[in-house]
Amino acid sequence: MQHVSYLFRRWWVLVFCLGLLSVVSTPELIWAQEAVATEASTASAAEDPAAKMEAALKEAGVTAGQFRANNIWVLIAAALVFVMHLGFATVESGLCRAKNCVNILTKNVAIVCIGVLTYFVWGFGAMYPGDGWKIANFLAFGSPLSVDESGLLPTYYNGSYTAYTDFIFQAMFAATCATIVSGAVAERVKLLPFLIFTVLFVTFSYPLTGSWKWGGGWLADLGFHDFAGSTLVHAAGGFAALAGVILLGPRIGKYKSDGTVNPIPGHSMPLATIGVFLLFLGWFGFNGGSVLSADEAGVSFVFVTTTLAGCAGGIAGLITSWLVFGKPDLSMALNGILAGLVGITAGADVISPGFSILVGLISGALVVFSVIFFDKIKMDDPVGAVSVHGVCGVFGTLAVGIFGDAGKLAELYAEEGMRPGFLTQLIGTLSIGVASFVISLIIFGVLKAVMGIRVSEKEELEGLDIGEHGMEAYHGLTSNTAFETK
Repeated sequence: MQHVSYLFRRWWVLVFCLGLLSVVSTPELIWAQEAVATEASTASAAEDPAAKMEAALKEAGVTAGQFRANNIWVLIAAALVFVMHLGFATVESGLCRAKNCVNILTKNVAIVCIGVLTYFVWGFGAMYPGDGWKIANFLAFGSPLSVDESGLLPTYYNGSYTAYTDFIFQAMFAATCATIVSGAVAERVKLLPFLIFTVLFVTFSYPLTGSWKWGGGWLADLGFHDFAGSTLVHAAGGFAALAGVILLGPRIGKYKSDGTVNPIPGHSMPLATIGVFLLFLGWFGFNGGSVLSADEAGVSFVFVTTTLAGCAGGIAGLITSWLVFGKPDLSMALNGILAGLVGITAGADVISPGFSILVGLISGALVVFSVIFFDKIKMDDPVGAVSVHGVCGVFGTLAVGIFGDAGKLAELYAEEGMRPGFLTQLIGTLSIGVASFVISLIIFGVLKAVMGIRVSEKEELEGLDIGEHGMEAYHGLTSNTAFETK
């Protein structure tokens, strides 16, 4: 009651709120009234909406039943990809120290919100420009999402589901790319500069490189094949993460003066394990939804190749770490699963089940040696994001040119008269990786010069949860219990 009486005493607060509400709602009311009036005046001359929809579906080459099935499946797939953000949050927080848990979770919460909003305002239009290229097949400007009255996609993309469905599915991918960077720069990056980086990266960098293939740009003309984003999502995020790792430097105490590595274990392997299984679940939407229809043969084939590669990657990571370290390393097994999933993502639609196992095995072993390599050159990546997404994303893209089914690829690219080969795949993955790295290096570099991107030594030792947020993930349990060193 005290709060209520306080508000009434501050009558101007109520007046301001009511005025703001009227400003926000008035344009909508006017628009609605004008729309009703216009519709009423032209009803007799307007074409029947059902007939319009029938004509649009006929042009797209799908029946009404197929349209509904396609639309609901891609929406479900978008929801599965959204679940991956919970997976990233738990993997990253589990593999880092308890004193930084709140900070990592905050970044993951902010990333998905920033990713969706910026993709709505700019990214979707820049990534799928249609005939709106500013520099032919290379650069397009974005704009707020705009959908015509049919709600259908233009037929030169895919007319078998609504444009709104396409947007929400693609927005989940955009946010995923930025999340990859979060784990690599964990435990020492300032929150505000990282969030600014996220806004700029998801708004401009990701849509630019993505448009080169998925938007019908120059890599699409070249015949580059990346089914669901081994390069366009994962390698792009992995190389952006590498730029952050280089400019930030390693965590305090990670590398001794004699060059040896001082392991900094994560605080919760159960959290990390839960996260990997959530990511595995989400990958059925990530890859399965990229069929862009509910085609029975296509979706089921992709489910099988994705699962086989992920499982093979987990076995390879476990065995390789056992052989190299003398004992099986759970974190390497978990990263092996993710490596296998990243590796198959580019060719999940064209690599046979047998070869998908091989791709997973190679990826799972590769990630172990990649983590070791980056530690040797003192590149500190707390969760192995650069290795999992960058290195294995590149390998998975090249695997299309090595293991891809010639018949499937020839059928997919029959109109262009080409088949993606190793050289084409190499050009595509390197061009996107280098572009993402350079753009990210510039963004992080400017932020470092202007406002700094690394927390102070005191704050790093104390933990970012206290320094950046003034709270703990496990109240009263994290102080002085995690790894500390000068």
